[in-house]
Parts: sequence; structure tokens; C-alpha cells
Amino acid sequence: MTKIVFMGTPAFSAPILRMLQQEGYDVVAVVTQPDRPVGRKKVLTPPPVKAEALALGIPVIQPEKLRGSEELQQIIALNADLVVTAAFGQILPKELLDAPRLGCINVHASLLPSYRGGAPIHQAIIDGQAKTGVTIMYMAQKLDAGDIIAQREIMIEDTDHTGGLFDKLSDVGRELLKDTLPSIIDGTNERTVQDESLVTYAGNISREQELIDWNKDARTLYNQVRGLHPWPVAYTTFEDANFKIWWAKPGETHTNAAPGEVVNIEKDYFEVATGDGSTLALYDVQPAGKKRMTAEEYLRGTGSKLQIGDRFQ
Repeated sequence: MTKIVFMGTPAFSAPILRMLQQEGYDVVAVVTQPDRPVGRKKVLTPPPVKAEALALGIPVIQPEKLRGSEELQQIIALNADLVVTAAFGQILPKELLDAPRLGCINVHASLLPSYRGGAPIHQAIIDGQAKTGVTIMYMAQKLDAGDIIAQREIMIEDTDHTGGLFDKLSDVGRELLKDTLPSIIDGTNERTVQDESLVTYAGNISREQELIDWNKDARTLYNQVRGLHPWPVAYTTFEDANFKIWWAKPGETHTNAAPGEVVNIEKDYFEVATGDGSTLALYDVQPAGKKRMTAEEYLRGTGSKLQIGDRFQ
């Protein structure tokens, strides 16, 4: 039986781990990030992959930093035939890459060589891409640069957001790995070198990328909002305080108003002028110091004094 070490952290990775167990592979350990404080109360919370591993009865290893650690030696000593990673969140040292007989493979949520890096799902939506997918690849020392074993693409729907696409791509990754593993184990899989001239990057989302620039067109801002939903969430400023925009859509009003100006207020949304003479309609918001709320709740309460001509910065 093929001995596998699985390395992953977020909810994206948990169904992939579950599939390995269900298909009868010998998952000898799961490596994931340490428990982290979550929410306003900073409750120490295990990563989704740890919760899944414990439910499946698989030993868990949680290195703060893999390189040079005792945990690294512990993982190598397991003598796994194959290491499978999916959104683990740390670069694997060469010592580990060289250890398994069948190598280390990664389930990456983009069509490589496009969108190497830690936020490929966010970035594909923010950029307004029409399609994305999953790549299974051999791991190399350079980030997401190893040879491609298999790919599967899906369309990005106009209503997709990062949270929903995460789930779709997790399903795709699970099925693609399930279909591809037998050939990897018996050595008959394909192996394609990435074309370095086509490489693009999707680094972790910065605070600057979360800020709405009302001078941009409505479609670009809509892609930004859905690409940052449900985390880390786009924001603007209103009356010198941060104002999160959880959900919005391109509005139907055409206007000559200055970008950022409120131009229309309805019962369950309000429209803000954008740089191309159109608008962004806000449906789900969070004023500074308040909980997330629908625009209707906002307009009835905290935002009851909002009026046409008010300005978001």
C-alpha cells in the first residue's frame, strides 16, 4: 500500500484528504499549520485539515516553521512513498522534496503557469477571468514552478465569488487527484515543463488590494468585491472611517456624478458613482464598529441619514 503524508491547511484541502482515506491510501500523517486565534475573542482554533484528520484518526503534525525543525525530521522519518500538498501555506525544504520515493506533488488552484502563489482563486476573479482550474504538479524548490502532471479547467460564472469558487475548485482538485494518483504511483503519468514566458503571479492579498478606488469602472469594482468575498472583504471610507463592502453588483443608473458619490437610494440597496459614468449598487455592508448588515438594515438604522450627494472616498 502506498504510504502518503498529506500537507494542507484550509477548508479547500479537507475533502482532498478525505478522498485519500476513502480510496484506501495509507495516510500515515497530516501536516498542517498551528492552531491560530480566530475572531474578535481570539479563540484558538484548529485549521480545517486538522479537524478532518482527527475525525479520520490520522496523526497530526503542526510545525510553526518547517525548515530546520524537529517536525521536519519526524516527517522524513515516516519514509512516505509520496507527499501530497494542497494549500499547506509553507515552502517545502529541499530535504523534504528529495525524501519520498515518488516525489512531492501539489494540488494548486489555477491553470499553471498562470497564477503561481498563495491567492490564485482571489486573483482570477479580481482580474475578471472567464475560466480557471486546478493543476496537479511535481513540487520544485521554486514556488509552483514544478512540472505539470494534469490539469482540469472550469468556467468562472459571473456570480461566482472566492468562497464559492474555493468549494468548486476543491471538488475539482479532489476528483482530478483521484483520477491521476494511480498513474503517478505506477510511473505512467505525463510530465510537462512549465513555460516560464507565460508565468503570472497571485501573491497573498495585500491591504492595498482591498481598498476600493471609485475612479475605476463598475465591472472592475464588482470583480474586486466578489474576488474578496467572503474574505478578506473590500472596503472604502465614509466620513473618515472604514466601511466594508461585503456584496455589491453593477448598478443600472448612468450618471455624471463624481466617482464615490451616492446617486440613488432604494429600499434594499444604494448606488455609488464609478469612474465610467455607471454605478456600483451596494447590498451588504459593514460600517466601522458595527456588524455586517444588509443595505436595507443599514438604511433603516446607522445609515438612515445617508443622502444623495454624500461621498465615499
